[in-house]
Amino acid sequence: MRILVTNDDGIDSRGIAALAEAMSDFGEVVVVAPDGNRSATAHSLTLDRPLRLRRIKPNWYECSGTPADCVHLALNGTMNSDPPALVASGINRGSNMGQDITYSGTVMAAYEATLLGVPSFAVSVSAREKFDYTGAAFYAKKVARYIMDNGLPKDTLLNLNVPNGPPESVKGLRVTRQGKRFYGDEIVERADPRGKSYYWIAGQEQGFDPIDGSDNVAVDEGYASLTPVRFVLTNDEMIDRLLKETW
Repeated sequence: MRILVTNDDGIDSRGIAALAEAMSDFGEVVVVAPDGNRSATAHSLTLDRPLRLRRIKPNWYECSGTPADCVHLALNGTMNSDPPALVASGINRGSNMGQDITYSGTVMAAYEATLLGVPSFAVSVSAREKFDYTGAAFYAKKVARYIMDNGLPKDTLLNLNVPNGPPESVKGLRVTRQGKRFYGDEIVERADPRGKSYYWIAGQEQGFDPIDGSDNVAVDEGYASLTPVRFVLTNDEMIDRLLKETW
């Protein structure tokens, strides 16, 4: 069995090395990942310039595009004749919970695979420094085994977030729903050497809504969080309201 591994932190990330090693327990691993950090690129595809793919060692390739580009290129190009049975994305430096999943290149790489019909999951470690990927790798193997044994519903991926640390420091795994985080809205304005303004989006996390059963609560309490995610954006209730209007 072949497994495609990707991420948004880049080909040199320790997290992707840890995930590739974990997935190698199940079969042949092929890594296709960005050639640099592509965090918060969400589900973007590169349409305005050619993509470049470079083999850096056996079964490891760096791509000049986004995480979604990596998956799209692998599934429809380099692995088209022998597609993977599973796509694993991560291990991300930092958690991807709540509304972060819509910004995350890590989660959206898994989503691209899901759209293309390959079961997928994303995995992130909840930390800001001194990253320990061993606990996340341990639970990633559990999730991979579940998917291989049971499959996933159409248009659904699994989003795994794990507290920082070794497996024995994690209390267990909870199945959760997407939560909600709060961020500051700070914009930092600076001037370049020519006096022209430029800006940094600098809002920092200020907490989360303690929604019962949510991903944020589980990780905050020391548990790994596993959330089934699907991106069906239509508001059915609003359709019913709009149908009652005379347009």
